[in-house]
Amino acid sequence: WYHGNLTRHAAEALLLSNGQDGSYLLRKSNEREGLYSLSVRGKDSVKHFHVEHTGTSFKFGFNEFSSLKELVMHFANQPLIGSETGTLIVLKHPYPWQVEEPSIYESVRVHTAMQTGRTESDLVPNAPSLGTKEGYLIKQGKIVKSWKTRWFTLHRYELKYFKDQTATEPIRALDLTECSAVQFDYSQERVNCFCLVFPLRTYYLCAKTGIEADEWIKILRWKLSQIRKQLEEHNATLSS
Repeated sequence: WYHGNLTRHAAEALLLSNGQDGSYLLRKSNEREGLYSLSVRGKDSVKHFHVEHTGTSFKFGFNEFSSLKELVMHFANQPLIGSETGTLIVLKHPYPWQVEEPSIYESVRVHTAMQTGRTESDLVPNAPSLGTKEGYLIKQGKIVKSWKTRWFTLHRYELKYFKDQTATEPIRALDLTECSAVQFDYSQERVNCFCLVFPLRTYYLCAKTGIEADEWIKILRWKLSQIRKQLEEHNATLSS
C-alpha cells in the first residue's frame, strides 16, 4: 500500500473512486524530503496524516517505529487513529499498489479537441475509477412486464438504477455479491438483452446495441469473478 510519488489529488481521486470507508495508502509528501503522507478514506472524504522519516526511524503522532515493517504491523494491529478535529478513523483496507484492472475498452464515439488551458494534472482529481460503467438501459418491470428506460451506474460491487440521469436517489441498488450469473438472454421479444440472476429475482435488461450489451456483460462478469476470487482467498485464509 505504498504508492511512492502519487500526488495528494490523485490519492483522493483513487480512494474516493475505488476505495471504501477505511481504505488507506502511504505516499511521499510533496512538502519536503523525508516526509510521507498517510491518506485515509473516511465516509465521504479523505484525510491526510504526516509520517516523518528521521533517518533512523519513522514518526507517526506520538509513536516512533524503527522500520516501515514495524509501522505496517502497528497499523495492522491498532487500526484506529484520531485527528485533531476529534474524528476517529479505522484503518481497515490497505489500498494495494498493484490493482487488477479489467481489460475492457470502449470505442471512442466522439472526440472534440478544445483549448481550455488546463493541464493533465488538473484532470487527475476527476479520473474515472477502475471497472465502473454507467448508461441508459431498458429494464423489464417485476410485476407489470412493461419496459422502461432507466439510468444505471456500476461502482465497485453495486449496480444502481435511477429514473433518469438527473435523479439523485436510486430506485434500487443491487448487491452483486448476491448475483449468481450474468448472461445474454434470448427469451424476450427485444434484441440486445441480458439478465442478472439473483436468488429472489432475475433482472432483464436491454441495451441499444449489441456492442453495449456485450460491454455491460463483460464488466459485470469481471465483477463476479473478482467477488469469487476474494471469497476463495478469504476461505483459504480461514482454513489455514
